Amino acid sequence: MHSSSTLVLGLYVCATFVLIASMLGLSFLLGGARSGRAMIEPFESGIVPVGQARLRLPVQYYVVGMFFVIFDMEAVFVFAWAVVVRPAGWTGYISMLVFLAVLLAAFAYLWRVKALEWGPRPRQPRVPQGRIAAVGME
Repeated sequence: MHSSSTLVLGLYVCATFVLIASMLGLSFLLGGARSGRAMIEPFESGIVPVGQARLRLPVQYYVVGMFFVIFDMEAVFVFAWAVVVRPAGWTGYISMLVFLAVLLAAFAYLWRVKALEWGPRPRQPRVPQGRIAAVGME
């Protein structure tokens, strides 16, 4: 029985590779090879691009994106737990409480260090080193 399931898996992998190779080959053979100025320009919804494509975004944009992915994946774990809540019993319930406590602690930490704040941060006035010593001496 083990060899038949291995054979079926091998046939499936081979069929997948044959399907992919045939799709790529047919698109290469049947697709027209056109070239010209219009083919090398980027195209987005009929709008001709203006300016550079390299746009510098603030770091907060990427940080918020990472937080979204992390908290989204944790929500997937909570939904998966909800499906098996009865068979998991008290052990599953306690482990989910620990998981949610860690999640809440991480969220509180992010809130405390102001990692979730979006928008410009006010600049702190710089005080020269000499003035601090002079004020302390008076």
